[in-house]
Amino acid sequence: MADVMVMKEIEETADRLGIDLASLDLDAIRVPPGQDFGIASDDEDLHQGDNVELDTGFGNIIIVDNLPVVPREKFEKLEGVIRKIYSQIGLIKDDGLWMPIDPETNKTSGYCFIEFNTPLEAELAREKTNGYKLDRSHIFAVNMFDEFDTFMKVPDEWAPPESKPYTSGENLQQWLTDEKARDQFVIRAGSDTEVLWNDARHLKPEPVYKRAFWTESFVQWSPLGTYLATVHRQGSAVWGGASTFNRLMRYAHPQVKLIDFSPGERYLVTYSSHEPSNPRDANMVVINIFDVRTGKVMRDFKGSADEFSIGGTGGVTGVSWPVFRWAGGKEDKYFARIGKNVISVYETETFSLIDKKSLKIENVVDFSWSPTDPILSIFVPELGDHPARVSLMQIPSKDELRQKNLFSVSDCKMYWQSNGDYLAVKVDRYTKTKKSTYTGFELFRIRERDIPIEVFELENKNDKIISFAWEPKGHRFAVIHGDNPRPDISFYSMRSANNTDKVKKLTTLKGKQANALFWSPAGRYIILAGLKGLNGQLEFYNVDELETMATAEHFMATDIEWDPTGRYVATAVTSVHEMENGFNIWSFNGKLLYRILKDHFFQFLWRPRPPSFLSPEKEEEIAKNLKKYSKKYEAEDQDVSLLLSEQDREKRRMLKDEWEKWLNEWKRLHEEEKLERQKLRHGEVSDEEEEYEAKEVEVEEILDVTEEVISFEE
Repeated sequence: MADVMVMKEIEETADRLGIDLASLDLDAIRVPPGQDFGIASDDEDLHQGDNVELDTGFGNIIIVDNLPVVPREKFEKLEGVIRKIYSQIGLIKDDGLWMPIDPETNKTSGYCFIEFNTPLEAELAREKTNGYKLDRSHIFAVNMFDEFDTFMKVPDEWAPPESKPYTSGENLQQWLTDEKARDQFVIRAGSDTEVLWNDARHLKPEPVYKRAFWTESFVQWSPLGTYLATVHRQGSAVWGGASTFNRLMRYAHPQVKLIDFSPGERYLVTYSSHEPSNPRDANMVVINIFDVRTGKVMRDFKGSADEFSIGGTGGVTGVSWPVFRWAGGKEDKYFARIGKNVISVYETETFSLIDKKSLKIENVVDFSWSPTDPILSIFVPELGDHPARVSLMQIPSKDELRQKNLFSVSDCKMYWQSNGDYLAVKVDRYTKTKKSTYTGFELFRIRERDIPIEVFELENKNDKIISFAWEPKGHRFAVIHGDNPRPDISFYSMRSANNTDKVKKLTTLKGKQANALFWSPAGRYIILAGLKGLNGQLEFYNVDELETMATAEHFMATDIEWDPTGRYVATAVTSVHEMENGFNIWSFNGKLLYRILKDHFFQFLWRPRPPSFLSPEKEEEIAKNLKKYSKKYEAEDQDVSLLLSEQDREKRRMLKDEWEKWLNEWKRLHEEEKLERQKLRHGEVSDEEEEYEAKEVEVEEILDVTEEVISFEE
């Protein structure tokens, strides 16, 4: 693949040729037909295969069929009804509604053409009104005008599709077979995106693939690490391969802003937002759900931003993201979104609502899925005399498994443990005076009979909760509580010595400079981090032994991410800060392994790993016999250590040779200047200072003489 010329090289070439880039319209430059100047295009495959259908310019026109057939005297009334229906969806152009009349009967023909201001409004009109029931005899059939030719080309007789010979694809999990058991990560800095191995043994990263202008905004790994997704103005793409990164599929979605994978990587959700025709209206939103392997759109959703703005934790233009939340597990069977007083749950077999209707839940504001099971946790705040409540619902049966009423609630957040064993509900409650709040937890034990709930409060329930985090695959949780800048950190276990359903306190660390918690994916170890205003303070803590392993600092660190195995940790300073951009790689116990500085550093992402195929029993057996399995790797580590020692000795030898070379050169110059020094010493030969006697000589020099006549008066 030809290297892409980066902007710096373009500027240098322009300076050499005396060209002012500021005066050029680069978008207006057109390459002569058939010329590529040696730069291969990513879009070559678009020109192969079927002929490309050109845009006819009628994308903003729809055809509405199955209208009533009426005489001329009822024409205006029917037109008014149609205009009233469709003007609620988008802006109809002047003279943009045309209803043909049959000249023989002098009646309408039963269909009409409507021209909207934008293609997006036309698509939304089709989405909203296809199948609309005007009355018992007239149900709208709405199609895009651009699709008319496609329908006309459908043959009268069915012909079987042409079968293509099977070609085996690449092993997209090849990277998992690395003999050194290394993990990969992707970084973005400047215009470059790089995938690298984390070679901790050699204390440096090893390049895998690098590409300039690979994405126009960000990159994202799929949840199991199979694909790397890039985002472009025309849509999104996924990349992967055995030895390099080839483009596997494209997903056309103009002006896409956000993407999200389903947990099992079967589907990709893309999102875009578009300015409305009327500035007073909300932005128009388009969401597509693609099949990752085929690139087919399985379902699309269109509407105003207001329709997608409820729930969620972040997004753009008022829309919460992700709009759709997927049920846990690799099956990707269900996904859901929240609306006004409803939760809409869809199944992926037909991409339609379960039981063809949404769950009606008055005043619902938030929900979340269990990470492993089709169970919804739902929060409904207080409404009138009805208390707030958290409930668990089984999908698809919609059976309520458990419910807990809550009183005097100010706010509520739900935290699932990674295995779906526990659910923590953090509840902020008003005091009796309503002037302040305090925090407690409702802890659900999902796997136990009847799902028992324990009310849990800190020793000082008025402490502010700064952060909460479950131990992955474990039974412990950590809480940062108290007042900044030195709050306390407490650790608790859902298990107790006598197996009672009581939370057990493990320890409290007093006065720590921390505001964030980062558990190892394997549990046991945690990083107590002070980000943002705390300037990147790091404490590596062993929860099994309840002891600090190391303390460190990565000044101005903005991001912390464990690798998927829990062996290494990356801390990064991204371009939100202008200085010290780059990343550090640490061992799990807080030893700094290597540091990489990168200007304009934007992203660091470890490549996820799929779940292990080993059974829990096999993993336990390996842990018990770790010494037997580790002999091979200890020998390899020793070889690498010897190699590094040899490299270090070679480096020191080179430095010594360089020093001796410089010293010999200095001696040669010293010898060449011997006669000159002898001349300056008036014939004295020796350079040894001890052979000379130092004498102090005072030299007086008259700088100025002034005479002044002074008169004396008697």
